[in-house]
Amino acid sequence: MPLLLPNRHKGLLKRRQFREDGFMRISRRQALMGTLAGGLSACASTGGKMFTGLAPATSAAFRHGVASGDPARESVVLWTRVTTEDQGTLPVTVEIAADPAFGQIIRTIATEASPARDHTVKVVPDALEPGRTYFYRFLAAGETSPTGRTRTLPENAEAVKFAVMSCSNYPFGYFNAYDHMARRDDIDAMIHLGDYIYEYSSDAYGGDTGRELGRDHSPLHEIVTLDDYRKRHAQYKADPGSRAAHAMHPIIPIWDDHETSNNSWEGGAQNHQPDSEGTWDDRRTAALIAYYEWMPVREPEPGKSREALFRDFDWGGFLSLSAIETRLFARGQQLEYSEIVPGLKTPEDIERFKREVLNNPSREMMGRVQLDYFEKVFKRSVAAGQTWRVVANQIIMARVFAPNLKDRVSEEKIVELEKEWDQVRAFIEFSTLGLPYNLDAWDGYPAARERFYNVARSAGARDLIVLTGDTHEAWGNDLYADDDTRMGVELGTTSVTSPGGSKYLGTAAFDYSLLLRKENRDVRFHDPLHHGYFTLELNGDEGRVDYVGLSTILSPQYEATTVASLDLIRRGGSVEFGAKRGLGFKERVVFAAH
Repeated sequence: MPLLLPNRHKGLLKRRQFREDGFMRISRRQALMGTLAGGLSACASTGGKMFTGLAPATSAAFRHGVASGDPARESVVLWTRVTTEDQGTLPVTVEIAADPAFGQIIRTIATEASPARDHTVKVVPDALEPGRTYFYRFLAAGETSPTGRTRTLPENAEAVKFAVMSCSNYPFGYFNAYDHMARRDDIDAMIHLGDYIYEYSSDAYGGDTGRELGRDHSPLHEIVTLDDYRKRHAQYKADPGSRAAHAMHPIIPIWDDHETSNNSWEGGAQNHQPDSEGTWDDRRTAALIAYYEWMPVREPEPGKSREALFRDFDWGGFLSLSAIETRLFARGQQLEYSEIVPGLKTPEDIERFKREVLNNPSREMMGRVQLDYFEKVFKRSVAAGQTWRVVANQIIMARVFAPNLKDRVSEEKIVELEKEWDQVRAFIEFSTLGLPYNLDAWDGYPAARERFYNVARSAGARDLIVLTGDTHEAWGNDLYADDDTRMGVELGTTSVTSPGGSKYLGTAAFDYSLLLRKENRDVRFHDPLHHGYFTLELNGDEGRVDYVGLSTILSPQYEATTVASLDLIRRGGSVEFGAKRGLGFKERVVFAAH
């Protein structure tokens, strides 16, 4: 790929304007001065407009707000929950209108809120008009819910804009990313890439911060039963930022691991102990029942299991969105470096591990049924002449290897880092082995990744835009198959609140980020410092991703800035990164070097 891209790719994208004109773009990314050997440094930042978290109107019966999701051309899921002391079934009326004042009500639906579904309500009105904005509300127990706004998918489209987020951990901070999305009227849909809730107790991950902020998890213990998962979903839905965002935009969510338990796979999870927490089947079933009750997603089709939450969405002849499942349907158990590294004594040991264990073809991620499904989706998209193929995915798909830190970190710095991260010495030792950075990601299942790429290639789809969550850091990666065929690009979103690298590496986080990019050809952009989300805008045959960073999540008063922007261009049957904005000098050098 050329180091300098032609000027014709710069500034051609016609961008829909966000109505909050105080939303500022910065020319240089905020970053902390690093201390890793090598002297890599970051740039200062400027501020943006100050926002104060919204407090959407609610009522006793509708304290969890309203939501919509899984839009189609003629239908969309509408959701709420009725809070009541009545343990029986309550009648509920749904009104759908063409205007926010409900002067033109076009549909009235009678339904109910029953204790069997935790008094959640989900309806899927059909025969709606494609590409149209609707307003909806619920009436129950003598009260009227807040008004929601949603939109069906269009028959024909020339542009689309998504807001993409993941990893919203309630105790770690305020959901300012949700709040900021709720202020925008230029978003077609929100895409949540998983870890919508977290399962931990109040004395575990995030507990200290939660107590300081008055955002303890509810219930206080780790969630295991159906009642537990329902209460945790209820807490997250009641958050003001969550209510505001859900009322403003339809959402397309996929789950990752924390909707069930940390590092889950088909047969278990790292954070599930059968001896004290019961069987994995019972816990997974409880988690998924609550998920389908509390999320605006379509119920499983007849003959499909709850775990088979993979589906696709179609923006006319313009774009297909494939929402894949990589946790519960077919994934094999993760490899654990803590168990593997002690046995890797020689280069021969490392090569044997790569050959016989890591690259074992039996290591599965999606499963044949799901691969066959998306092969049909990709073929249909290519045959229809759609310009873009987007994949909603949970975990990093690009190849990312841990850079060798052995001679780059002084003993003095190690002692300092140990105050925040007690595993730093083990990580530095591991970094000398030339192995993948994260075995819970696609790097831990390379044969399965190649099978997914082969499915796309067989359909003529080497132009994927893969959206990724999980890491709590922002990414812009090139994607290559094992034979070096370009497969597209990967856009990774940072977290809503969960901590990224800066939490553990402190002032060294940015320097480590530069080193990670320098040592990995596939990694073009990486930001471990901010919480927030990104927007992806596709307009004609050009695209753009804006990474939105927040000044704080420890207060509902925050600033929002665009910390970096990357253009996307179509070239040679694939998708590549074009012009970049907001990167510091050393970041631009590393970006151009790949």
